[in-house]
Amino acid sequence: MNEQKIIDLGYDHPKLLASGEWAALYNFLFTVGLLVGIDEVGYRTRFCYPNRPAAEAAITQWDGHGDPPGPWIKEKGIGIERSNPRTFSGIPVVVEV
Repeated sequence: MNEQKIIDLGYDHPKLLASGEWAALYNFLFTVGLLVGIDEVGYRTRFCYPNRPAAEAAITQWDGHGDPPGPWIKEKGIGIERSNPRTFSGIPVVVEV
């Protein structure tokens, strides 16, 4: 797999991460995905960003370790669906009965 192959598959902003996995961006209907672990048949996981500038900033800054920076909303992959743990950081949760 190389940068041109990633582009040929329809992704943009391809980047080889320190982990050896390819990452790139892809437009979905309501979000822009930062896709990780791209190969000829798909990808391992994706982080959904609310807009293109946020996704471009994240893929530029991220080295592939830990969670990517920025306001991603959800991570989705095989057996994975989780919200960004920073989204509600510091906001008290109140349960009403």
